[in-house]
Amino acid sequence: MSDAAATVERLARALSDERDALLAGDAGALLRATQDKLALLRELEQGIDPALAGRLSELAELNRANGALLARRRRELNWALRHMGRTESQPGYDASGGTTQAPRMRALAVA
Repeated sequence: MSDAAATVERLARALSDERDALLAGDAGALLRATQDKLALLRELEQGIDPALAGRLSELAELNRANGALLARRRRELNWALRHMGRTESQPGYDASGGTTQAPRMRALAVA
């Protein structure tokens, strides 16, 4: 197996690990898998054997699927935060040109 082919297979493992981490909700494993994926992609940018194009297309589809799963997880998290009275920070600009964040609080219960 050529070095490029070995790198492509390591990329396949990193994408699989990324998906597993997304499904498990394991932020640490997700971070490690994503870092591995990005390092391998940088390695592959140096040049790739055209014979590996089909395998890379399969991996690109897996990467898109992981991105869709990540977007869904983010929407679920934002929904949960909104219902708990928290919101994703939405920076804005104040009169002096600096950024500000307008906190929005919602009482969850009254004692």
